[in-house]
Amino acid sequence: MDHMRGSQQHAQIRSIASATLLAEFAQTRGLKLPDILRNTDIHADQLTDHSAEISLRQELAVMRNIVSATGDEPGLGLMAGLLCHPPSLGVLGFAIASSSTLRRALEISLRYSDLLFVVGRHWLEEHGDELWIVRDDRGVPPEVRRFAMERDLAALATIQQDLLPTRLPLSRVQVVLPAHPIYEMFGALFGVDRIDFGARPTILAAPAAMMDMPLPQSNPTTARFYEQQCAEIVQRRRGRVGISGRVRQLLIRHGGVTDQTHIAADLDLSVRTLRRRLADEGTTFRELSTETIGLLAEELLTAGLTVEQVADRLGYSSVSAFATAFRSWKGQPPGHFARTHRGRSTAKV
Repeated sequence: MDHMRGSQQHAQIRSIASATLLAEFAQTRGLKLPDILRNTDIHADQLTDHSAEISLRQELAVMRNIVSATGDEPGLGLMAGLLCHPPSLGVLGFAIASSSTLRRALEISLRYSDLLFVVGRHWLEEHGDELWIVRDDRGVPPEVRRFAMERDLAALATIQQDLLPTRLPLSRVQVVLPAHPIYEMFGALFGVDRIDFGARPTILAAPAAMMDMPLPQSNPTTARFYEQQCAEIVQRRRGRVGISGRVRQLLIRHGGVTDQTHIAADLDLSVRTLRRRLADEGTTFRELSTETIGLLAEELLTAGLTVEQVADRLGYSSVSAFATAFRSWKGQPPGHFARTHRGRSTAKV
């Protein structure tokens, strides 16, 4: 089984656009703006400032206010997701639209899902002749989990239909939600007859062969430009976020080769306190370490180091262990990645 992890929502910093759309939706349901923004630390004038940014915690607080006021009505999140359209995505929308294939469009979407209207984690997995989009929302607070899943899936479908000239060729959908008549909308959104309810994990499955068909608006130069813009936005946001940002900076300084005890000591914290503060920001030391090592590996390979040199520099016991880990991050062997990306490095590690 090959898989490619999407963004893990570590950035925690998001565009105000998502909260703005949630507020607009809630107002159509009769909620007043002060109630929608209660205990979120979001000011009403921020909602019209397209350059404003909020944290994932603040967005979840908006969802919590909506769900609390409406009683977690099934289908509510679906309707909220239908309001999510590409203009609010900025550069990510252009990167998706100019992608070479459906597969590449999905890879870019999930790689930079911090820039999408989603709060769950999503990634791609190859299963025989099927390609799965897998969702993990165990990190989403239980009280907003249904709403968030509905919103995220509806947003993904709406954005995809707006950006790409063809519908994703899904063969089946399974969701952890229990069956409900309103969820017939899932079938209409994704163009499938088969939906399995009460199944874990949530999966959107498509024939793998159909995902490699070229897209008519493909433009490699444009796609590379906007993908780089996406990367810079995500890195800028991640670099300034609380304790997670400080841990990431220290991991990079150590070349990815260190443990939680040393990082905690560098921050003058106990390991227990470090774990708690990272948990408050929705991540763990292991996740940050894996992400940082992955980024370092990409940069080193792109800069011209051999697979053996990168494995040694990042502290792997063997080349095969590094190759296995890299394949889990990128869905391809490190040697193949190096051959296709060498010479494009813009960062120093």
